[in-house]
Amino acid sequence: MTKETDKPLTHFDESGRARMVDVSEKPETTRIAVAEGWIRFSEDTFKTVRDGKTKKGDVARLAELAGIMGAKRTSDVIPLCHLLPLSGARVHVEAVEQDRAFRVVAEIKTTGKTGVEMEALTAVSVACLTIYDMTKAVDKSMVIDGIRLTNKSGGASGDYSI
Repeated sequence: MTKETDKPLTHFDESGRARMVDVSEKPETTRIAVAEGWIRFSEDTFKTVRDGKTKKGDVARLAELAGIMGAKRTSDVIPLCHLLPLSGARVHVEAVEQDRAFRVVAEIKTTGKTGVEMEALTAVSVACLTIYDMTKAVDKSMVIDGIRLTNKSGGASGDYSI
């Protein structure tokens, strides 16, 4: 059995030069990726954002839209990422009272030759950064953490779930 650390890094050629992976011979399959992340606040800021009482409006709904936009632009910010036609993108921001945090979940879908893990992770990151940007005037101590892939399906590497 091959250990995960024994697998070659696909974004480098035999001489160690960066390359975009050639997916032309791979079959098209339906691919779905889900990622999550968290942004944590002081108690006062959490309540303000949760209740939609910021001067900039409903921060959570705007962050959802920003996350979708971020997923669509992933190949612009991740150098070797393929430009993919997304067939679906959903971002959900929910308040988690006991953690004084918002949990951001992105689900991205395509039918193609390569996966959408990077698009899901980018969507979560952009949504969290949007929340930070919109509330930094009142709380600079916010923490963004826990950004990770939680599920993926489709493709040769098979399904993954935490």
